[in-house]
Amino acid sequence: MEIKKVNGVKKYLNKKGGIRMITTRMMSIDDYKSVYELWVSIPGMGLNDIDDSFDGIKRYLERNPDTSFVAEDDGKIVGAILAGHDGRRGFIYHAAVLHQYRNRGIGKKLVDLALNALKQKGISKVGLLVFSKNEIGNTFWEKMGFYEKEACIYRDKKLREMHYRPNPYLEKE
Repeated sequence: MEIKKVNGVKKYLNKKGGIRMITTRMMSIDDYKSVYELWVSIPGMGLNDIDDSFDGIKRYLERNPDTSFVAEDDGKIVGAILAGHDGRRGFIYHAAVLHQYRNRGIGKKLVDLALNALKQKGISKVGLLVFSKNEIGNTFWEKMGFYEKEACIYRDKKLREMHYRPNPYLEKE
C-alpha cells in the first residue's frame, strides 16, 4: 500500500494509484466471520466461547440492531465496534482496527458512529472495559474522552462456564 501526501494530508493509494476510501456501515450478523477474524487478530481482545460465538453476537445484534458498526477497505473489514444498551446505559465492547489501518481516524469514526447511535436512542452515558495493562487501548479511550473511574471496582459472575482465548493482559495463573 502506497502512501502519498496530498496538500499535506496522508492519502493511502490503491494498486492503481487511486485514493483508497474506507467506508463504514452498520454491522450485521453476516459480518460475523470477518469481524471475529479481526477480533482474534488483536492481542488482548477479551473473547469467550459463549458471548462471542455466532449465536451470542446474533442475540446481541438482534437486541441492538443499529448501534454496532464496521469499517471496510474495498469490501474487507478492517475495523469494528460492538455497541449497545440496556435501555438505560450504553456499553462498548470489542472496538478494534487492524494494526496496519491504525492512526487514520478509523477507530474514532467507529466510536463516533456508535456514540451518536446510542445518543439517538436516548442513552446519556456509555461505559467500557479496558485491561489495565493495555496501554494502546487506554491511551485511545482517554483521547476519545473516556475517563478511568478509580472509585469503582468491576465485578462479574459467570452463570455458565466459559472458555477464554489466551490474553497477554491477564496474569498467568
